[in-house]
Amino acid sequence: MSEDYEIYESKMKKTLSALGGEFATVRAGRANAAVLDQLRVDYYGEATPIAQIASITSPDPRTLVISPWDAGCLKNIEKAIQASELGINPVNDGKVLRLAFPQLTEDRRRELSKLVAKYAEEAKVAVRNIRRDAVENFKAQKKKSEITEDDLKDAERDIQKLTDNYIKEIEAAQAKKEKELLEI
Repeated sequence: MSEDYEIYESKMKKTLSALGGEFATVRAGRANAAVLDQLRVDYYGEATPIAQIASITSPDPRTLVISPWDAGCLKNIEKAIQASELGINPVNDGKVLRLAFPQLTEDRRRELSKLVAKYAEEAKVAVRNIRRDAVENFKAQKKKSEITEDDLKDAERDIQKLTDNYIKEIEAAQAKKEKELLEI
C-alpha cells in the first residue's frame, strides 16, 4: 500500500508544481519573462513558444525586450501578445518588441487576484480528484480481498491527511501570490 501512497502523493506534488507554473504567468507589476511562457506564436504554421524563437531580456524592472532570431516572425509575436490576456501593448521598433509593464491599477489587481483564486481552486479540485481515485482504488482492492476492512479505513484516513496537507499548501501559495499582487 505504501507504493500506492507514493503514486498519489507524486500526483499531488505535480498538481502543486503546475499551480506554481500558472502563478508565475500572472504578472505582478514587474517584468517577468514567465508571463510569456503560455503564449504560442504561429511560426511557419506551428504554434511555438516565444522563448524558442526569440531571446527575452529585462533591461529594467518594468520592461521586457523580445528579440526574435528570425525578423520575419516579429509581427506574429506582436499579434500573439496583443491577443493574450496580458493587457500590455507591445512597442515594435522593427527589430525588437518592448513590453512596458505599467503599475497595476486597483481594478487590475482585483482581476489578477480572481485569476489566482481560480487557478488555486482548479488545483484543489485536481487534488480532490486524486483523493477520489485513490479511495476508489483502495475500495476495489478491498472488494478483491487484497486488503482488509481495517486497511481500507487506514488508507482512507491517510489519503485524507495527504489531501488536507496539499490543500493547505495550495492555500498558502495562493495567499503568498495575492500578497505579492497587493504589495506592488
